[in-house]
Amino acid sequence: MNLKKYFVRALHRLQKGPGYTYKELLVWYCDNTNTHGPKRIIKEGPKKKLIWFFLTLLFASLVFWQWGILINTYLSYNVTSSLSIGFKTMKFPAVTVCNANPFKYSEVKYLLTDLDRLIEAALERILQPTPGNSNESSSPPLNLELWYQIPLVLIDEHDKDNPVILDIFESNQTAAGNQNSADNQTAADDQITCSHPGSDNCTYRNFSSAAQAVTEWYVLQFTSILSKVPLQERIRMGYQAEDMILACLYGAEPCNYKNFTQIYHPDHGNCYIFNWGMDEEALNSSNPGAEFGLKLILDISQQDYIPYLSSAAGARLMLHQQKSFPFLKDQGIYAMAGTETSIGVLVDELERMGYPYSDCTMNGSDVPVKNLYSQYNTSYSIQACLRSCFQNDMIEICGCGHYMFPLPEGANYCNNDDNPGWAYCYSLLRSSIRHRQICIDSCKETCNDTQYKMTISMADWPSEASEDWIFHILSYERDMSTNVTLDRNGIIKLNIYFQEYNYRTISESASTTIVWLLSNLGGQFGFWMGGSVLCLIEFGEIIIDSLWITVINMISWCKGLKQKRAQARYPDAPPTVSELAEAHTNPGFQHEDAGALPRDEALPPEPGTPPPNYDSLRVQPVGVLGPDSDAE
Repeated sequence: MNLKKYFVRALHRLQKGPGYTYKELLVWYCDNTNTHGPKRIIKEGPKKKLIWFFLTLLFASLVFWQWGILINTYLSYNVTSSLSIGFKTMKFPAVTVCNANPFKYSEVKYLLTDLDRLIEAALERILQPTPGNSNESSSPPLNLELWYQIPLVLIDEHDKDNPVILDIFESNQTAAGNQNSADNQTAADDQITCSHPGSDNCTYRNFSSAAQAVTEWYVLQFTSILSKVPLQERIRMGYQAEDMILACLYGAEPCNYKNFTQIYHPDHGNCYIFNWGMDEEALNSSNPGAEFGLKLILDISQQDYIPYLSSAAGARLMLHQQKSFPFLKDQGIYAMAGTETSIGVLVDELERMGYPYSDCTMNGSDVPVKNLYSQYNTSYSIQACLRSCFQNDMIEICGCGHYMFPLPEGANYCNNDDNPGWAYCYSLLRSSIRHRQICIDSCKETCNDTQYKMTISMADWPSEASEDWIFHILSYERDMSTNVTLDRNGIIKLNIYFQEYNYRTISESASTTIVWLLSNLGGQFGFWMGGSVLCLIEFGEIIIDSLWITVINMISWCKGLKQKRAQARYPDAPPTVSELAEAHTNPGFQHEDAGALPRDEALPPEPGTPPPNYDSLRVQPVGVLGPDSDAE
């Protein structure tokens, strides 16, 4: 019952409203609020009232201005970086080693016969442009089909205003070559790629040196040839683990090539990863120092390098996290043949804050780009995302994929036979800033990352005094031969170890939190106006009461408008009950407003007005009022 009364009173309160006018409500608020300024406005005299009104308005404006700055600072989600140093036993990094040369020349030579003869002839034309000095007359005819797809030209810039373009294999280039034979050594080289042979829709790449131009041209043609070779055949043509890894020692435990995981890398052929953590638990380092790291002896077989593909000799290696794909072209380092390379490692752990403080990702699931490197079961990285984005764009625009990146299901690699204009499309896409920016905007950094800082030192190995017996032992262990089959040009020794167990953690934290925001908002409000949270509640109360007053006034206005419309439609006062009863008993009786007209001459009803039902009217007997009855 009490609950019912409470709800009835609450409903009555809502219907009635605050019971004040706007002016009365404002005066009540100023007189009862805990904020200092409004009280003085209604209690002081006219002059001080004006002063206090101005001060209250000024400081209220300052409060709202400061609040806007604080809220904007909070919503910018700035972060602060902190550096901490810890000490713990750490997992040894994954170590990827590759040969700088992807394939054995003896294995791929049959695929490169036409290409090698063509590049040799081109180099001879560049170095000996004068007719008669060439040995082409005694050689078999060249297959110029590869050349015409992506030709190389010389640009003679002896006359800067009128440069001369010399096609290396054109018959009419000889005259220009005779005129400027002395200047051809400083001539610029261009690589021309067209949408299809004979087309004028071409793009040019300029090189200041013929060495750069020849290497880039050879790589482009080599890519087209290798893209048609099956994967297993490419793996067979590469360097095998048992031939490349001669000795292995991790800490005090011996290891061999079987402890490495083989992957095929398009840039470097067969690569081998130690401690990748795919099939077994990652190894921990027992102690810092060179004695407790990984020691390797590698044979790169430099005598079997492809002459026009790999101009650098050595091993390419990279330290990275477990279960991550090694991008050696971007993050790898070279180890030189005939040296012992020592690599001391320090660990930096990066911890970034996620959304909304930064646009990083935990595992790449919220990245719109399909990760093509997931076929290796590796973790997400921004390098994998950028390459996957480029490959997806190339398949969509060019109709085929580039040999250096993984393929999505159902796609094929580009080659000159099936896709004659692929090099032109690839050149345009690679130089497109718009597509590059789209990929950069689509890919995200990982929120947690581990970086390995390396300190590298080298020394000649083996020394002249010990090379004889070392090469004899290593040759016997690999080839079971007493003859020396190894030399200084192919041997590399690696030492990889933790310098110390101290690791640095660079972590981000929010520079502005909700506690910071509330404390600063309250501090500004208290300093300028002497207010608190209760003052804000009071201000909210007056806003609610003002809204209710507005609602009640709107309802009253609507009711008044409705009554005025009814009065305009029916201007005469309605008959009383006694007049209706008299009209029922006396048919000739008319309402006084109807005039003294007879019944037959009474005014007709308005169109659409139903006739009165007099039979439904009943005169009720009126009792006698007693002394205790209420009288009007």
